[in-house]
Amino acid sequence: MNKLMTSVKDFLVSEDGPTAVEYAVMLALIVVVCFSTVGSIGTNTNAKFAAANADLL
Repeated sequence: MNKLMTSVKDFLVSEDGPTAVEYAVMLALIVVVCFSTVGSIGTNTNAKFAAANADLL
C-alpha cells in the first residue's frame, strides 16, 4: 500500500500529471467535435433521403 501511495505522489509531483490532464481535456474536446459532426452529417443525410423519397412518391 505504501508503494502505491509513493507512486501516486510521484506521478502528481512530476510533469506527467498535468500533461495527462491536458491530454484528457483535448481528447474530450475532440470527442465532442466528432459527435457533433457525425450528428450533423446524419441529420443532413436524413433530410436528403426524405427529400428523395418525397420526390419518388
